[in-house]
Amino acid sequence: MKIVIAIDSFKGSMTSLEAGQAASDGIKRVLPDAEINIVPIADGGEGTVESLVEGMGGIFKNVTVKNPLGKDIVAQYGIIDNTAIIEMSAASGIFLIDKSQLNPMETTTYGVGQMILDAISDGYRDFIIGIGGSATNDGGVGMLQALGYKFLDKDGNDIPYGAKGLGKIAKICDEDIIPETKDCTFNIACDVKNPLCGENGCSAIFGPQKGAKEEDISIMDVGMKNYGELTKSKYKNADMDFPGAGAAGGLGFAFMAYLNGKLRPGIELILDKIQIEKSIEEADLVITGEGKIDSQTVMGKAPIGIAKLGKKYGKKVLAFSGCVTRDARVCNGHGIDGIFPIVRMACSLEEAMDKNNAMANMADCVEQVMRLYNLR
Repeated sequence: MKIVIAIDSFKGSMTSLEAGQAASDGIKRVLPDAEINIVPIADGGEGTVESLVEGMGGIFKNVTVKNPLGKDIVAQYGIIDNTAIIEMSAASGIFLIDKSQLNPMETTTYGVGQMILDAISDGYRDFIIGIGGSATNDGGVGMLQALGYKFLDKDGNDIPYGAKGLGKIAKICDEDIIPETKDCTFNIACDVKNPLCGENGCSAIFGPQKGAKEEDISIMDVGMKNYGELTKSKYKNADMDFPGAGAAGGLGFAFMAYLNGKLRPGIELILDKIQIEKSIEEADLVITGEGKIDSQTVMGKAPIGIAKLGKKYGKKVLAFSGCVTRDARVCNGHGIDGIFPIVRMACSLEEAMDKNNAMANMADCVEQVMRLYNLR
């Protein structure tokens, strides 16, 4: 029997690979001769670098960059084959600074550009970049500044970091950009559909959760529009209304307009990279899962991406999760045939998330499900 295991990480508990190994242990108790292929997966969000590097034999690279407030930190990205895998949140993420310091008028994506520069200097030209979890609303200007773009005010001075500088932009210069960027391919994992500006734009929708005061929202949106229009006048392919332009405080727009980046659903990008489809086509059973399965799982999360591939080839798909909510049954209509919570007795959240407990629970739960499955 051939079984593919592709489980996303249980954040704060098991990595994708550890979850897969635990599930495999449970299967082997019932089907010791099963041919099992464990494929680490992620959906482009937090944990993508760790899951893919560990699972695909890549390497980690540490680099000193600026955090959202411009202070030096060590950020990590991954190298798999000839591709650099970067999470923007490693440099400009909302969890890198204290909640009391969150302020998108001040925070910058400069560190993201520094990570890209480091990879370019090592000879890498292909990038997969996840842009979730940002603390920023600077339109990606900080990242572009790190790559050599200049954003000048009416007096010819560089604008300051953060959203506060966007309304001051009077001129955009690209004479000093890193020349290697023209040879780079940027695939952006993006599951947000918001435009750059307006009532559904990044300032209005995401600004408050990044610490923006009510009076800052309109200031940021006006500044973002100024930046977008100046960009459009210089780069004709710039599209402020493109779905995802407003992702990560406008970082999606910066990648598209300045670096010819392609925005794609995160799970699609990752599935292409790990080339799992052939394994699923040849499998008898597909097992997937993530830390929590609920109605939001159908919105581009990893288990649904796996389930869609499974159903393409008529496979049974089972999902295992630390927590399964009542509304998770919607996932049954999107390719997952059965959903099973692995927690086996009343316990605290801390106990449930303990790695050793979680791996034991995964193995035990999968074992029992496979005993029933084997009776068909």
